[in-house]
Amino acid sequence: MKKHWCVCIVLLIVSQTVKADNKSPDGPDAIVLAKWEAPIKDPNDPTEVLQVKWNAVAKVLQSKDLDQTSKETIIDKIVSPIFDFSLMSKLALGKTNWSKLTPSQYETFSQLFVKRLKDAYREKILLYKDEKATIGSAIQKKNTVRIPMLLVSGDKNITILYMLRKVEDGWKIYDVEIQGVSIILTYRSQFTDTLRHGSFDELISQLEKPAAP
Repeated sequence: MKKHWCVCIVLLIVSQTVKADNKSPDGPDAIVLAKWEAPIKDPNDPTEVLQVKWNAVAKVLQSKDLDQTSKETIIDKIVSPIFDFSLMSKLALGKTNWSKLTPSQYETFSQLFVKRLKDAYREKILLYKDEKATIGSAIQKKNTVRIPMLLVSGDKNITILYMLRKVEDGWKIYDVEIQGVSIILTYRSQFTDTLRHGSFDELISQLEKPAAP
């Protein structure tokens, strides 16, 4: 399953924040988005939001005029607005664990956690082979939705489930399941095991090291 993360991780590993000056309608990010991304007609429709973002990412990845670094940078700008990194970090750590941390400790963990995801992305994006994706209809569940995606890679079908919640500035992704396995819960299991048998400093030390292949 790991070799197919390259496609869905593209929508996961992005900049943790977007600088305020780049949020201007006429700023650098807006220029990038205008070139690669179609306008989102209904930002209240999570399926349309995900479809537009996916199409833009695929367009960038398939471009023969961009080098790898440029692709990563542009994709960062395309998908940054639709991920709730603060919530993802808390969910990955688990309420029992993150509630014990000081603000400084939590900030350190959050930054390293996002960096870990970025590092995984940089290794796997090169495996992209123009897989075909079909996005299904959103399934409402209280104040969240789940949007299924079928990824066809050669003779294999990979099922992906995006989980989004509504916040003030739109729909945000807070977890992704690949073949029924939650990325966030997988990390939480690893982090909980580390903290159960060690300390927060040991967890931080592990995150500072390069991820195992």
